[in-house]
Amino acid sequence: MLYDQYFIDDLKDRADLVRIIEPYAPLKKKGSNWMACCPFHQEKTPSFSVNPSKGFYKCFGCGKGGNAFTFLMEMEGLNFPEAVQRVAEMNGVPLPEPIDDGQYQQNKQRKEERKQLSEQVIELNKIALEFWEEELQGKSKKAKDAKKYLDERGISEEIQKQFRVGFSPDSWDALLNHLKEKGADEKLIEQSGLVTLNEDRNSLYDRFRGRLMFPVLDINGNPVAFGARAMGDDQPKYLNSPETPAYIKGQHLYGLFQSKDALRQKKFAILVEGYLDLIALYQFGITNVAASLGTAFTPEQSKLLSRFTKKVVINYDGDDAGIKAAKRAIEHLLPQDFEIKVLVLPNGQDPDDFVRANGTDGYNEARGRAATFLNFMLDASLKGRSLANPKQKAEAIEEAMPILAAIKNSIQKRESFDQAMNFYRVEDAGLKRELWLTVKNGHQVETSVVQRQVRRATLVKMTVAEQHLLELILPDTELRDQVLILLEETDYDTLATAPIFAALYELQQQKLEPTVERLLNLVGGDEYFGDLVPLLMMSEPKRSAGDVIDDVFHDAENCIFTLRSMAIQNRLHDLSRELIEAEQTGDNARISHIVAEHLDLSKMHHSLLNKIAQT
Repeated sequence: MLYDQYFIDDLKDRADLVRIIEPYAPLKKKGSNWMACCPFHQEKTPSFSVNPSKGFYKCFGCGKGGNAFTFLMEMEGLNFPEAVQRVAEMNGVPLPEPIDDGQYQQNKQRKEERKQLSEQVIELNKIALEFWEEELQGKSKKAKDAKKYLDERGISEEIQKQFRVGFSPDSWDALLNHLKEKGADEKLIEQSGLVTLNEDRNSLYDRFRGRLMFPVLDINGNPVAFGARAMGDDQPKYLNSPETPAYIKGQHLYGLFQSKDALRQKKFAILVEGYLDLIALYQFGITNVAASLGTAFTPEQSKLLSRFTKKVVINYDGDDAGIKAAKRAIEHLLPQDFEIKVLVLPNGQDPDDFVRANGTDGYNEARGRAATFLNFMLDASLKGRSLANPKQKAEAIEEAMPILAAIKNSIQKRESFDQAMNFYRVEDAGLKRELWLTVKNGHQVETSVVQRQVRRATLVKMTVAEQHLLELILPDTELRDQVLILLEETDYDTLATAPIFAALYELQQQKLEPTVERLLNLVGGDEYFGDLVPLLMMSEPKRSAGDVIDDVFHDAENCIFTLRSMAIQNRLHDLSRELIEAEQTGDNARISHIVAEHLDLSKMHHSLLNKIAQT
């Protein structure tokens, strides 16, 4: 009985080696390894070592070593298929349908052919890399400009050599001709991704021209792909290799070959987005760093990184795209049981700019203030949103759910969930129970279900002030015109009736009187407004025809003051949260701005309370 090699490799990665070996050899943790007296021979001093992150064991006494499968084969006398079944059973992994011998042999032959083709492409990549390295040292004007650019970026000759930086000449066929001179087959050259096919002319030309070249090395130092940066205004600014027999996107980390020893030594990784971010940090002596190659971080990259460390600091760009990418990375790192922090540098700076401006000490100081992944996720979900707005609150909670669901440890998941519910001020016990049931079993989070759950429980009730104000202005055209001039959008945008106020403004601009049909058409098909609007429209005018407007206007003005006071209180609460976030990142400019706004709003709030008290 045989199983597909992909399943076997995946099962080996997922196997809990400590749990498998523990019944046969009582293990004790020692650093990143576990030690015991060897179960294969008699000894008094433990020399049997288990490394769960790498998935292997080794006895330094008798020399036996291997993985989860070989351990059970030796210890329990199982054959290989039986060991696969046993490991799958112990780890709760369902077995796929076994494949027959003929299919196995066919798959094996196809894999051997793919491996051979991959090795041939890597050989071409090696030739190309040496060609580009030599070009960077050449005498052409563009090569000199490339060298000057690297010098201006502070990238030393030593770092250039360490990362094998090169330069592709601005020519349509320089590399193509060079590869042919080396005896490379044209069909293989086309498969390598080093060239592009011009379909109109049915001819090949160099993919990379006039660019700085950054090779992507696999864990053994083989060049499997390339990243290229334009020197001038050429677009795209960054150009990457396509997928080839040697390279599948999302399965490699840039700089990992150079950084793997530092990752093991320092026991944590700094994850950045781009080539130059990584090289800049490396230039400043920060060598435990890897880059996700400008693509969305993948589960495969997470597994690759877990072979070297279980701690990571994500330091992507501080803009919206970088924050979104960091959240995706967190989702893929959590199932691998990483300890995760997130560093968002002040003023939206990227690691390259920041380390050049602040040096190694400044960067390490900022890294020391990195937020836990949960605090980062909670703060990021409220960016541009307010908890006082039911729709925005629902969106924030919905955004957090996949990350909460991705947490592997059940105790950590529950504690993080409770912390998130407190942060979002979710007090409804029924909603908490529904949300917990949604996330506790993993990633299967239905967006529409979550949104419906949250919207239903967080829909705020209409306050006395907003109800009274609407009952005053809906039947009174003159009063309505005067009140709408005084109302500001921030006075009502977090209220349950915000869509009604917005609809009144729109009808006023169109010089139309509000009717039930017109209001319902503008506020949408929400069931809540379907019941509320007709009731409000039945309100009787608060003054008779010909009566002066003073009394009802004073009453309406008092409602506005009350609503504005509530809006300011909500904003002050948001500012307190933003201040904590700014202090964590050391963003002094933002701290000053928040404090100034908080002071102004506090004064305004105090003034409004006085006006309300005097009425």
